[in-house]
Amino acid sequence: MGRKFYEVYAAVSQAMRNTPRSSLLVENLNSRLRNCLTLRRHLNGGRAWLGLLQFFFNHRRFMRSRCRERLGKSPREAMTGEDHPHWLTLLGLGPLQPRCP
Repeated sequence: MGRKFYEVYAAVSQAMRNTPRSSLLVENLNSRLRNCLTLRRHLNGGRAWLGLLQFFFNHRRFMRSRCRERLGKSPREAMTGEDHPHWLTLLGLGPLQPRCP
């Protein structure tokens, strides 16, 4: 390969630096799901329950994030760049009502 080796090595090194570690992403997801699933073992909805969790996690806004561009956005908003209403409104439950004092 000669001289091309260093170009390939630099490109692979750059790609590795810019790729998030998947084990961290999987552990994050597992820690979020574990709480939901262990508290609701009695639910036998299976796929419907997991679909609702998927919808919730994709549309709930990040309260904190290391990346400033994600803060206050949902994963869907971060991926598409488009705003969307609150996740309860998307489920057809109407706009959120303010709490009564």
